Formats: sequence, structure tokens, C-alpha cells
Amino acid sequence: MKLTKSIFKPLSEEDKTLQKALKNLLGFKPEYLPYYVIAVTHSSKSDEIDRNNERLEYLGDAFIGSIIGEYLFRKYPHKDEGFLTEMRSKIVSRNSLNEIARRMGLQKIVRFNQYDKVLRRSQIFGNALEALVGAIYLDVGFEKTRKFILKRLVSTYVDMDELESTEYNFKNKVYSWAQKEGKSIDFVTLNESFEAGRKVFTMAILVDDKELVQATGYTKKEAGQRAAELAVELILIENH
Repeated sequence: MKLTKSIFKPLSEEDKTLQKALKNLLGFKPEYLPYYVIAVTHSSKSDEIDRNNERLEYLGDAFIGSIIGEYLFRKYPHKDEGFLTEMRSKIVSRNSLNEIARRMGLQKIVRFNQYDKVLRRSQIFGNALEALVGAIYLDVGFEKTRKFILKRLVSTYVDMDELESTEYNFKNKVYSWAQKEGKSIDFVTLNESFEAGRKVFTMAILVDDKELVQATGYTKKEAGQRAAELAVELILIENH
């Protein structure tokens, strides 16, 4: 079902520019631009739930994870679940998607509060990429969404051979850091809730019984991995 067209004004110059940019980025002309306007609109520009990209981000995240999961399953027929899970995590991590988004040029079209310097260094562009995938699905369906993810994302920006040899277990890095620094580390489940029919877990990492970071995921493992990734980023920042 399309969004109600009456709530959108005729294309502004900004939207016309977006439309041209999207055609180059997607490889096709969007059929219903309002989806994409929402996909590139950060909550710092609009806090209305139907005008920013947070819901589309959720949808795109689900498609990226499942489509890349299938791709890896077929690409590595003799690898076990642990290998496949880690490879998928490498591709769909916040850092990875943010880097891909920047290389694609998404930072040029994402609409956010330009005066917030913290946002420029955050992962809003990777989040917008997930939202863009959600918009593609709503606009043109599953097959074009799958093609975009595999051809425009994976084939163009992901070096599978390099990923295979890249160390990625953030939990191990956190534990190694804690052991070196003589600190205690605990992964704690803070909350379990339901969002749009899916269970969401919130995990925190405690360092010497004090919360360092927290993150969410659709499994405890995913939430823990994301929290560990954030912890590693924080540790690297503090050590430089």
C-alpha cells in the first residue's frame, strides 16, 4: 500500500535533486519518491514517526540480514553456522554499513541537522542505507531489493576474501582488553520487549560493575555483539 499522496506537496527542487541522485545510486528511477524522502530523513530533521527513517531502518535491516544470510549460505556450502554468522556480522555491522553508505555517497543526500557535529561522526548514514533498502522493498518489491543488496552493495563494496581473514570477534577483544587492564567484564540483559511483533533484547556491558555501553538486537547474541562493537570503538577512542 502506498502512502497517502495528498500529504505530500509537488516535488521541490530538493526532491528533484534527490530523485536524480537516487536514479544513479539505485540503478533505476524510483516509482514513488515519498518512500525515499522518508528514508533519507533523520529524526533530527523530523521527530514525526511517519516522516523520519526509523521505521524504514527496521524494515531494511531485516531484509539486509536475511538476503545476505542466504547469499553466504549458498556461497559457502561447507562452512558451519559459526563461520556464516560471523561473516554476516562483518557485512551488516554498523561500522561496515556506515562505511558502505559513505562510499556510495549517501552522506550527500541524507537530511539531518547539519549543525550537529556529533551526527556527522555517527552512524546515521549506515542507518539511512538500511532505511533505503526498506524504501526499495516498499516501492518495487523483493526481487529488486535483493538485486540492489547483492549487486550494488555486496559485489561493489564488500571484499569477501578480505573479510574471511579479518579478525572480528569483538567480544574476544573486549575480554582481552579487560584482562590486560585488570578489569571485570559482564554482559547483562537489561530488557526484553516486542517491537512490531519481534522480540528485541537490550544488552549492557558492565566494566567493574559500571555500565560502559548498551545495545539492542533481535537475539541476545546479536545485542551482545553490537554492544561489544560499541565497547571496542569506545576503548579505541580513549586510547588515542
